[in-house]
This record gives sequence, structure tokens and C-alpha cells, in this order.
Amino acid sequence: MNKYGLLLAAFGVIAAPSFAAAPRATTATGVVEGTLEASGVASYKGIPFAAPPVGNLRWKAPQPAQKWRGVRKAGHFGPRAMQLPLFGDMVFRSDSVSEDCLYLNVWTPAKSPKDKLPVLVYFYGGGFAAGDGSEPRYDGASMAAKGIVTLTVNYRLNIFGFLAHPELTAESPHKASGNYGLMDQAAALQWVAKNIAAFGGDPARVTIAGESAGSWSVSAQMLSPLAKGSIAGAIGESGALLGLEPPQPLAAAEKKGAAFAAQIGAPTLAALRAMPAQQLLDTMKRPDAPWFSAIQDGYVLPRSPVDMYAAGEQAKVPLLAGWNSQEGYYKQVLGEAEPTPENFGKALQAMYRDRAPAAQQAYSGDVLQAANDLAGDLFIAHGTWKWIDTHARTSGQPVYRYYYSRPRPGQTGAGHSVEIEYALGNLPSNKVYSWTADDFALSAQMQDYFANFIKAGNPNGAGLPEWPRASSGMGSRLMRLDVPSAAMTATDDAHHAFLEQQRESK
Repeated sequence: MNKYGLLLAAFGVIAAPSFAAAPRATTATGVVEGTLEASGVASYKGIPFAAPPVGNLRWKAPQPAQKWRGVRKAGHFGPRAMQLPLFGDMVFRSDSVSEDCLYLNVWTPAKSPKDKLPVLVYFYGGGFAAGDGSEPRYDGASMAAKGIVTLTVNYRLNIFGFLAHPELTAESPHKASGNYGLMDQAAALQWVAKNIAAFGGDPARVTIAGESAGSWSVSAQMLSPLAKGSIAGAIGESGALLGLEPPQPLAAAEKKGAAFAAQIGAPTLAALRAMPAQQLLDTMKRPDAPWFSAIQDGYVLPRSPVDMYAAGEQAKVPLLAGWNSQEGYYKQVLGEAEPTPENFGKALQAMYRDRAPAAQQAYSGDVLQAANDLAGDLFIAHGTWKWIDTHARTSGQPVYRYYYSRPRPGQTGAGHSVEIEYALGNLPSNKVYSWTADDFALSAQMQDYFANFIKAGNPNGAGLPEWPRASSGMGSRLMRLDVPSAAMTATDDAHHAFLEQQRESK
């Protein structure tokens, strides 16, 4: 350290290590050189965890990344997966969109590969149609500062990640197709198992997490044979594959894929693979384009997620999961009708016919809140509840449920995805809102809960309100995350009882 550096250190200005060399890590495919951030956390961006899924590798399981010689610079995010600009709240730091997208990012506070720190692998949301590991709200530096090696992972999306087709199934050694995005995630977990020790992480202490489609992904990886043995804990924010609309079976997904391929003038697999990536992506703009998502393919997802969780076939690991107070909006139930008891009754009659009185009883009280709740339950909350409830019953592991209800400044209601920056300690990265001291206090509390869970499978710790374990059935305990946060007993049992009866009546 030079004379100026010694002077600064004497006054406590320097918190980061004093060496100037960029951090390096040796992976199975080669040496990567990252960046030492001011906080002392080392970041490695754009590390390939699989071969580019291009050409004949389009719609194939991810293949091993090629080895490289020398030192690979890892100072910039890799390209994001092929996607359309669908969601206004997505901000990307990656500088391009490409079919060559299978990269991950690591933030680590470790000083040595021997540190064996807990690991967080975070999957982004976006409906399996958009999203990227470079989004500032998922940045891993803040969690890394809590003593956790943190990763974000790219995976294939939309038609590139979830097309099922008879010819794809026929060429597959597993006679399955359609879940390439989930295969990418599993390949990233396999990369973590092989390589995370080089970054000071413990491969036996990996927690997977995600929001929305990322949370659906967590529920899927807990079932998938491809991720077996690689997960020590799970965090799900608003989403699971146990909703009222289950993943499509392979045969139906193949039919959908083949029909759309014919509609876009590429009736054969050869024609589909010959189509330029941008041209293929542009087909997603068509009004008849289907929404491609995770399916029950018999391989990545062997059976119905509801049945597999009920049978206790999921990874037996601690689970922390929940949803937000306004996942849906009353107009999704009422349309343009005013939120009056009469109009709500009409909407329920149209939706549930002879079961409308039971729906009215389950969703009683203030009409606006009831309609918001029903919309949110149908969208994502009920599937998340089913996941929590079933895992609590069949896993033999602790489950912690939350209900997030803090709106962003200037908003009414805690809408879908608003908790992400709070939970991951990234409020400063979002300049849209005028965050208050209360917002930062809640963020610090949530981040502590999440960090404790990642480290020990239990969110509780010194200075935090006690978070009780959840139970299956009626009257589960949960943590309401707000200002202030407090433990409470579930008040929505009637909602989920009604929707379960609706599921059984189909």
C-alpha cells in the first residue's frame, strides 16, 4: 500500500482489502477474473455455465461449456436471453439480447476458497417470457455483504426455452421436450456444485430462490431429478406450479407447439432450427402466439406437481415462501363494472355458476378487497398457498410463510414483484421511488430474515420479531411483512378452502 493509502487506512477510510490485484477464481473450465467492489465484495459477471444453445443446440439440453486458456475477464454481464420488451419495470445492465445467453453472475465476500460460505442462487421472474440476471433489483452485492455467495442465472425463455414439439421429443434420449429453460437452471445448479468452492461457497449449503416465474422455477427444481441433491433450502416469492391451471401435459404441449410451427411457416424441426433467432422471436408478436411455459414433460417434471408434492417426492428442505397483498386487481374480476356488492355477485355467478353462493361466502367483506384478493388468488397466491401447505404436510421440514403488505411510496397496495428490492437489499438501485426511512428499515429487516434462512434454514435471529413456523391446514401462522412486521394467524383460509373445492370439482 502506498503512503496515501496508509494515511487513508489510518483514518478508517478503507474497508476493502488493500491489495490492488483483481480477484480471480479457478473454475473447471478455466480461470475468471472479476472486479473488487468498494464494499470488499468480489463480483464475477458473464461466466458461461453451458455451451451457447445455438444452431443444432437450439431446443436441446444445455451442453458443457468449452474450456478456455489463460484468464477470462468477468467484468461485464453476458447477453440476456431472447425476449420482447414486455414489462415496463425491467431494467437491464446487459448490453445485448442473444440466443447465446447461458451465463451466470457471482458476488462473493469470501477471502479464500476455504471459507465455505452459504450460497444463494436466484432465478429471475418474467412469466418465462422475459427477465435477466443483470437486473439491478437482483444484484447480489448486498446479500454477499451479509456473508452469502450470491448468484443470478440466465435461462432460455418463451419459444426458445419452452417449445414442445413431436420431433423434439423423438430426438430426445428421454423422449421429452419443452422445459429447456428449467434444464438451464438445473445445469447452473450442477455448475454451482462443481465450482462454487472456488468462490468461497459451500456446495452443500445452496438455497435456491426466485420471484414469480423464478418462484415457479424453485417449485419445479425441488421436484426435478436433474436438481436432485443440489438444494439445501428454498425461497419462493409469489408463485408455484401448484396453481389451479397445472402445467400442460407433454402431448398437449407438443400439439400446441406443432400447430404454431405450422402457422409461422416452419412445419418441421429443420425449418425451425434454420430460422434466424430474431425472426423466431418476432413470431411472439403475433396475436395467435401461445404463451410458452413449463410443462409436465415426464422428464424434468416427471408427474403433476400437485401429485408429486402430495406424495412427498419433492426435495425435503426448509422452505420460506409467501405472496403480496395485491397480487391481482379487482378489474380482472369485475372488468369495467364498479366494485359494488351487486356487480361482484354477478361476476361470481358468471365465473362459478351454481358455486357462486359458496364463492360469495368465501370472499365476503369489503367488495374492493375481496375482488382484489380473488384476482390475486387466481393469478398466483393460491398456487403459492398450495405449495406451502403441501410442503408443510409432506416434507418433514420447517416452512415459513409470509404476507407482504407494504406499498411502494405513492402506491396503494403491495402489487406483484414490489418486494424484490426490499428482500435483496436493493432499494437504492430503484430511482423511480422516493424511499423513506421506513422503507429502508423494512428492507434491512427482510434482508436479515432472508439471510438467516439461507444460513440456517430459519429466518429468526437477534433483534427480529419472532417468525413462527407455518403449518398445513386451517389457522397457519405467518409473518406479515410491513411497517411494523408482526406474526399473525392466516385470515384467508376460506379463500383457499373454496378454491381447493373448485379444483376438486373440475
